[in-house]
Amino acid sequence: MLQRTILRQAQATRSLLSVRSMSSAPLTLRRTSQFQPQFLRPLARLPVVRNYSTENKTEEGKQEEKKENGESESQSPEDSVRAELEKKEKEVIDLKDKYVRSVADFLNLQERTKRDMDNARNFAIQRFAVDLLESIDNFDRALLAVPDAKLTSNEPEHKDIKDLVSGLKMTQNILMSTLQKHGLERFDPSELAEDGKVQKFDPNLHEAIFMAKAEGKENGDIMHTQSKGFRLNGRVLRAAKVGVVKND
Repeated sequence: MLQRTILRQAQATRSLLSVRSMSSAPLTLRRTSQFQPQFLRPLARLPVVRNYSTENKTEEGKQEEKKENGESESQSPEDSVRAELEKKEKEVIDLKDKYVRSVADFLNLQERTKRDMDNARNFAIQRFAVDLLESIDNFDRALLAVPDAKLTSNEPEHKDIKDLVSGLKMTQNILMSTLQKHGLERFDPSELAEDGKVQKFDPNLHEAIFMAKAEGKENGDIMHTQSKGFRLNGRVLRAAKVGVVKND
């Protein structure tokens, strides 16, 4: 009996110790869990701050200021006045150049405007005069259609023809004098030149219709005139149609 009671008490003490050990274990775990993250937690990265030295820049700026101050101090009042005078002289030269250019442009514009106005006034009737050239040619054709024998005849039957021809000539002369007042003039290549020789072919005044050989004449001489030419204030309205000598 005594042995059984001793065994029972021993088992009771063992069970009591085991219960106490079980209850104390969570406390140690809790304590370790509270301290553990503080050592195992990764450290946060702090922002990197870079510092630059400004001593060189400040020293360079001071040196430049010293140079400028030294230059200003080294310049005498005469030098400053001379520099200002040179600056003003350059400005005067520049302004004078601009003035001369503007005056030249104005004069060119004035001359060009005057020339355009003169051309507009001188050649205002150009198209009208060109339309009249055919009518003037018809006067020449009508006069050439009458034989010379009838004009030189003294017979009474030819008197009407003579009066008609004289009337045509008077009308032609009045028309040409009126056109000449406005700058229109006619030139005839069949007339002799100032030196008494036959006129030479001029491509600016004449239009060659044909070229042929002719005895006693030089190359380039005008041997035939098909139609006369006209000028308006020096400008050729219509070139004269001619035949040119070519012996080669």
